[in-house]
Amino acid sequence: ARLLLATGFKPEHMCMCDSKGILNQSRSDVEKDFKQKWEICKKTNGAGKTGGMKEAFEGADIVIAASKPGPGTIPAEYVDLMADDPVIFATANPIPEIWPWEAKEHGCKIFATGRSDFPNQVNNSMGFPAIFRGVLDVRAKTITDEMCIAAARSLAASAEKKGITPEYIVPTMSETEVFIDEAVAVGAKAQEQGVARLKLSKQEMHDRAEFMIKRSRNLTAQMMKDGFIKEYVE
Repeated sequence: ARLLLATGFKPEHMCMCDSKGILNQSRSDVEKDFKQKWEICKKTNGAGKTGGMKEAFEGADIVIAASKPGPGTIPAEYVDLMADDPVIFATANPIPEIWPWEAKEHGCKIFATGRSDFPNQVNNSMGFPAIFRGVLDVRAKTITDEMCIAAARSLAASAEKKGITPEYIVPTMSETEVFIDEAVAVGAKAQEQGVARLKLSKQEMHDRAEFMIKRSRNLTAQMMKDGFIKEYVE
């Protein structure tokens, strides 16, 4: 929620849930013991919705789920309650909260999961390797929200360059150049914010990231070839 708000999402249009239902200002169970969650109660849910997951789905354009693995965590009929052409990110692993085909049968336009065997993998593996690469290359003192947002915008730009479709809204793990560009974006933002210990040009950051990322991938491939890393068997 913090990153979405920092990106520019309007808090009054956001409706968040925990295991007990919609976060709102009548949640006295949250006010006393969960300060961060209470701040969300005060900032979001401009319509003052109450109830549970079903009520949260009503009229929603986008659902981002990061809860317990499914299937069945999100009932398929709840998708019918959403706005036209809805978007669902069901990120639980190893099984998403709802299967892609179930959501699409009920009108979902764009569906993403945390898994690589479905289209639109929105796993943290698309973020943290390149974020850390950019941080390390400029020796940043910390990782700011803005650096994470820069990484996300870089991923979005890479997808737009290739051409966004309902089945391709984010690059895949196999697109090496994407991670290089992402690391550069993070390093550049760190320098802009004054948290980088090294000052490097974008070309210098690109060359460093490219060398380290390709070296790591080549080393892994060689170790698999030599039998030090066993091949994954389904």
